[in-house]
Amino acid sequence: MKEAHPTGPLAGRGIVVTRPAEQAKALADRIRCAGGHAIVFPAIEIMDVPDLGPLNAVMARLDEFDIAIFISPNAVNKAMSLIGCLPPRLRVAAIGRGSVAALERFGIGAVSAPERRFDSEALLELPVLGDPVGKRVVIFRGAGGRDLLGATLVARGAHVEYAECYRRRRPHLDVAPLMQAWSRHEVHAAVITSSEGLANLFEMLEQPGQARLLETPLFVPHPRIAEAARGLGAREVVVTRAGDEGVVASLIEYFRAHPRP
Repeated sequence: MKEAHPTGPLAGRGIVVTRPAEQAKALADRIRCAGGHAIVFPAIEIMDVPDLGPLNAVMARLDEFDIAIFISPNAVNKAMSLIGCLPPRLRVAAIGRGSVAALERFGIGAVSAPERRFDSEALLELPVLGDPVGKRVVIFRGAGGRDLLGATLVARGAHVEYAECYRRRRPHLDVAPLMQAWSRHEVHAAVITSSEGLANLFEMLEQPGQARLLETPLFVPHPRIAEAARGLGAREVVVTRAGDEGVVASLIEYFRAHPRP
């Protein structure tokens, strides 16, 4: 674990990181390097799918596909751990930098991905998906993901199949330590990277934790999550720049503009 730098720009600031445990470390380390105290409290737990049969059936036919799309680092890690390697002719696309980095760890370097916004809408703007008429596309994702990507590709003439390689659930965590940190005024912001994570966290906290959360500045990477947070009654929501570095830069900018009284 990286130690917080006592004189960094986030010194004295407690930041709740709600990503799944498998994905929280990189962001938490950046927060600590900037002097902050990263409070890791996963609001989503990543689980294996109960039946690998459908996933294995798709993977056995990978050489039939033209394009493979990975929705998240979890999709990469779960799928590639089973696949091992991809057919050479298969073109690969991914939504975010985390997914691209995960693919690189499996030796996959030629990946099409958005440069700025990391969502399905931005992915659909890539040239590789612009004219997919007649192409066979496999989408590696979690169970019950958004259907916008697949539906749009079908409307453009592609043949789409989903390969659901993990599922998400609300963790069973003790909220008492987090509530105690709030009571000691040690929580100054929370980073929430999905609408599902926001909903889970809200339910996990109950009252009075929900009130504490809504009074805390929330940092989110997408306007869709910001809208969900405001719908719950969040007092202050900041849409960050993309990537872990963008999240930390947004935290630093905010706290420079809001020094301690």
